[in-house]
Amino acid sequence: MRIDNKQISAREWGALAVFVTGCLVVGMLGGFVTSTSVDSWYPDLNKPSWNPPAWVFGPVWTLLYIMMGVSVWLVWRRREFHDTRPAMVLFAVQLLLNTAWSTIFFGLREPGYAVIDIVLLWLAIVATTGAFGRISKSAAWLLVPYLAWVSFAALLNFTIWRLNP
Repeated sequence: MRIDNKQISAREWGALAVFVTGCLVVGMLGGFVTSTSVDSWYPDLNKPSWNPPAWVFGPVWTLLYIMMGVSVWLVWRRREFHDTRPAMVLFAVQLLLNTAWSTIFFGLREPGYAVIDIVLLWLAIVATTGAFGRISKSAAWLLVPYLAWVSFAALLNFTIWRLNP
């Protein structure tokens, strides 16, 4: 198989598996923290009428984490032609903020502080998308659905915070 007019080696397939698995593990960590409150604390919160049903979150996040893994892999593959370290660091920062959000919102049950984190997360995703775009347009486009979902999640988080003083 060829991507970017370059044959994919076995090592690169392995790296793809590592990047996708790593992103999914981050999602599982967030899911573990979320599970501590999703059936107890979260159902009792006041939520807007446009709050998605609970079953939507798992499939959406799984797809987004897979896309994130492919995105970072595409950037990693271009390391011979670009200094990818700043973009990779930004990616790691947004992953940390992503996990922190689950910990703050669901683990600590602090929607107000989670708003601060999700704004920082959104900014980190924008910065990562821009940095990825300078290296691989495909990698940047793979992050656009993630940015859109986090934009929606930020609005939802803010609204839940305001509805639950």
